[in-house]
Amino acid sequence: MLATLSRRIARVEIFLASAFAILITLLILLNVVTRAFDASIYWVDEAAIYAMVWMTFLAASAAIEERSAVAVTLVQDRLGPRAQRILGLMVDALLVLFAFALLWFLWRWLLPLDLIRAGFDVMAFQGATFNFVYAEPTTTLGIQKIWVWSVMILFAFGTALHAVSNLLRALRGDITSQVAA
Repeated sequence: MLATLSRRIARVEIFLASAFAILITLLILLNVVTRAFDASIYWVDEAAIYAMVWMTFLAASAAIEERSAVAVTLVQDRLGPRAQRILGLMVDALLVLFAFALLWFLWRWLLPLDLIRAGFDVMAFQGATFNFVYAEPTTTLGIQKIWVWSVMILFAFGTALHAVSNLLRALRGDITSQVAA
């Protein structure tokens, strides 16, 4: 069940990452055309950068589920099958640890309970915590950066889900636990 959920979430992540790739292409083309006519649109560069950030994090999370992340297999290639399995399990366990550490750091950074206690009043939240994460605007788009940074929340939850699913499947022997697929 967890593996099925992980697979479905990865498909959604890939679909969204693909949509962001298309958006990046369109934004860059818009930028080229408007600059050619000496009528640059100043926010296009920033929008393309943020679209690329979202695309990268979504695709990275999906790559964990698919076990298709870039890896250096110099050590793995020199090991026997049993040692490769142990190394793969260690990598899977470290990835789970990384994902949960990231969730913890996001919890500490975003302080959701403090925001709730402040009644979602950003000014009261800032006054109580001296944390300005929810109010900092982007340079040219004029939106709060939290909307850009929220991809980190999706990435952390997706990574945790995929990593736990991969580790459980590897422990059961459903998949070959490898450093790289």
